[in-house]
Amino acid sequence: MIKRCFDIFFSITGLLILFPLLICIAILVKFDSKGSVFFKQTRIGKNNKKFTLFKYRTMFISSKTSSNLTIGNNDARITNLGYYLRKHKLDELPQLFNILKGDMSFVGPRPEIPYFVKKYKPEYLEVLNVKPGLTGLASLKYKNEDELLKNTQNPETVYLNTILPDKIKLNKTYINSQSLALDIKILIKTIFSIF
Repeated sequence: MIKRCFDIFFSITGLLILFPLLICIAILVKFDSKGSVFFKQTRIGKNNKKFTLFKYRTMFISSKTSSNLTIGNNDARITNLGYYLRKHKLDELPQLFNILKGDMSFVGPRPEIPYFVKKYKPEYLEVLNVKPGLTGLASLKYKNEDELLKNTQNPETVYLNTILPDKIKLNKTYINSQSLALDIKILIKTIFSIF
């Protein structure tokens, strides 16, 4: 209950304070390349429920690929503005609406797309018992995940066999130790990691 009150208060506060920035980014995205301002994607949340996650669009709408991952500066699907937004995590700001709505929390395991959740091993499913977050222990460690994947021959294999298991381990550590104090600590670390 305290966590939910925290999420509601700070998501509303964030939306009000950042409103001019949100509008400015929306205008830049619209004029940077053809397409909608927002990117909407189905993600898996608490109790394996699907929800629509919002981001600012950072890719060309004509991008067609079988890959479910982005691979840093080598990824031609990403717009020039998109690289900047991703680098500073500004593309994630619309998820304040997801937090306010109750789909997500500020801190928790990052929500995966259904494709990867279907590949979860039984011991991974524990992370679906809590609300996904905007940031978390795994997000901090893998904040430059796409850069880590760009020099690999098979990014998806590396993600599934190396990165995902470590993320699950970190997410389980968070779940077993979660508290408001830990959430605040993670949020502060996230802010400093961006700037």
